[in-house]
This record gives sequence, C-alpha cells and structure tokens, in this order.
Amino acid sequence: MNAKEIRKLFPILNQEINGHPLVYLDSAATSQKPLSVIEAVKHYYEWDNANVHRGVHTLGSRATDAYEGAREKVRRFLNARHTEEIIFTRGTTTALNLAAASYARSILREGDEIVITLMEHHSNLIPWQQVAKATGAALKYIPLQQDGNIALADAESTITDKTKVVAVAYVSNVMGVVHPVKELAAIAHRHGAVMVVDGAQSTPHMKVDVQELDCDFYALSGHKMCAPTGIGALYGKKELLEKMEPVEFGGEMIDFVDLYDSSWKELPWKFEGGTPIIAGAVGLGAAIDFLEDIGMDHIHDHEEKLSAYAMGVLSELEGLTIYGPRGNKRPGLVTFNLEDVHPHDVATFLDAEGIAVRAGHHCCQPLMRWLKASATARASFYLYNTEEDIDRLAESLRRTKEYFSDAIG
Repeated sequence: MNAKEIRKLFPILNQEINGHPLVYLDSAATSQKPLSVIEAVKHYYEWDNANVHRGVHTLGSRATDAYEGAREKVRRFLNARHTEEIIFTRGTTTALNLAAASYARSILREGDEIVITLMEHHSNLIPWQQVAKATGAALKYIPLQQDGNIALADAESTITDKTKVVAVAYVSNVMGVVHPVKELAAIAHRHGAVMVVDGAQSTPHMKVDVQELDCDFYALSGHKMCAPTGIGALYGKKELLEKMEPVEFGGEMIDFVDLYDSSWKELPWKFEGGTPIIAGAVGLGAAIDFLEDIGMDHIHDHEEKLSAYAMGVLSELEGLTIYGPRGNKRPGLVTFNLEDVHPHDVATFLDAEGIAVRAGHHCCQPLMRWLKASATARASFYLYNTEEDIDRLAESLRRTKEYFSDAIG
C-alpha cells in the first residue's frame, strides 16, 4: 500500500484549510488517526464500556479482555519478555516521570551521577533535574558534535562508575539524530548504571526491540503512533519493576488494605492506580494492529526516502538553514529557519496555504541555546505523507521568503 492509498484511511486529512488541501507535516507533535482506530474506540464505548478487573458481569469481562489484550500487543510490538513489564501511562512524559520518581529517587545518593544529552525533550530533562535536586546526585551532559550527533568516545568519558542512570532519546524531536542506544546501554551497564530510553519519536517510525537494545526502561506515547491522546506505556525490566514502589495510590493497585498499612498488587497493576485509560488502551491496540499491517520496515523506509527528498528540495532554497545531520539515513523530520523571518511567521504563512508545521522551541530550550536560535520551524513526516506534500512545502516557503522580503524592503 502506497502513501496515497494510506492517506485515504485517515478521515481528517480529507479536508481543506483556508481553501487549500490540507498538508499535515506535524506528526512529530501528534499523528493523525486512521478510521480503524477511531472505530475501535467508538465500538468500545458503544458495546464494552465498563470498568476493568472489578466486575464479574459480561461488559466488565469484555472490557478487561480488551484492556489486557492491548497490553499484550504492546509487549509484542516492543518484543518485551513479559507482559508484566508493560505499564500503561498517560504517555512518554508520565512514563519517564515514573522511572525517575520511583526508581531513581530510591537508589540515588549524593555523589551519584545522572547522564543525559543537551538535546533532550523537557520530559526527559526536568524529571532528572528534580531527582538530582532531591537526592544530591549530579546531572551530567554528553557533549554534542557539530551536527548534533554524539560520539561514543564522549559517552565513554562522561559515563563513569559514579553514574547510576543514563537517559537518552532514541530519536531527537528537533535534530533528527538517531542515538546509538544499544551501544550507550552497553556502556551504562559496564559501569553499573541503568539505561532509560525516551522512545516518543522512535516507536512510531521503526522496529523497536527492547531486548536487543538491552535498555532497562523505555517510554512511549500512543498519540504519536496513530493511537488516541492520553495513553502510553513504560517498559521496564521485570526485576527492576518488582523492586520499585508505586507513586500513585488508591483503588485497583492494592492487594490488602488495613487501617494503618497496605500491600500492593503484583506487576503491572501496582503502578496503575484508579480507573485506567481503558478506551485509550483499546485505541493503542488498534493502532499497533494498523501499523503492523502496513509494516514497520515499510514505514521506516518510506520516511527515510521522504526525508532525503526533503533535504534535497529544501537545501535549494536560498536563506534556509537546516539543522541536524545530513545524509540519507535521517528520520522523518526536517528542522529549519528561514533567514530574517521568525519561525512563527513562517508557520502562520504556511498555515494560510493549508500546510501545518510546528514552530517554537519544541520543548528543547537548552538545545535552542546550543543552536543559537530562539526557535525553529519543523516539518515532520509520517506514513501518509508524499513527495507532493514536500513540494507544496517548498513552494510555499519560496512564497514566504518573497512575501517577507517585499515587506522588509
């Protein structure tokens, strides 16, 4: 199935914006949803809606089966060893905060180290800042190369025997860098540290095998991979999760409650207090079915070809600065600035022609300072985008430059 055929499966893409056919180039912020996912959530609410794990009636049983069935789909999608290693969360942010608050706070002491990079999304930076402040641990940064990549030699010199946590995004949401997570995990483990992976930008776009990566924690968001908003997951190695304490308390996560003490359920439920995001999990399961039907290798190859095409076309535009590494093995996003035009103005002009891109600091303010840019524009691609979409972007950017040049002149 080609991108034009896939596009037809997404109802929202069949519309005009400001009198122009919609070109959606903001999938790194959130992906659109195929009809099969929308219908799965609708069917759940129309036929199976009930709370899970509690009732013995038919609707409760069907809801529980759907919810736990989705967990098994996530396990298979990530190739985790055990279903209990999949904790449902609201998304990547909540998953990373869980790893930081439950695991890291309990094991870190003054003099210990947490290692991250300058290009981390705030969701994979601020939790570690807070843990460092609370425990007295030191926060260290692996330096970046000129193109935004990190060198393993720099990682080797930054990660020491004092390091207890290494936390890195698999794919940068700004630079389009794919970090060597497997190699970083090996370095971390040689020093007795755990490897935490922010998988928000990798999970929707490539095959992920957490056993092959040998990461200890892996966080993902459903809404970036064709699922509803408000659902995600934390993968954690079973032996680590079993030692961790919950950070939310209440119904569903308990085993026995006395007047002055309580005990917790086994994995994964001890981390899922209260009524869970049942419909979101159903939608996530349907999204995984959809992506696997298309094929993750197909999606990955399609995006690399689109990115290579975009780099070629956009590089021809005078006054356009593109950030991140060059080459044909680039994920589906291109971050750029147009000379003398603020990225918010660029995004506004593009929107007037029906083209949706992201503009701002992309929740990466330290990286923006490293780039010496207050903000950037970003076009991100997914399985429903085509070369024609990129041509539309390039043509509109030419008109943007002309418009503002005339205005300034």
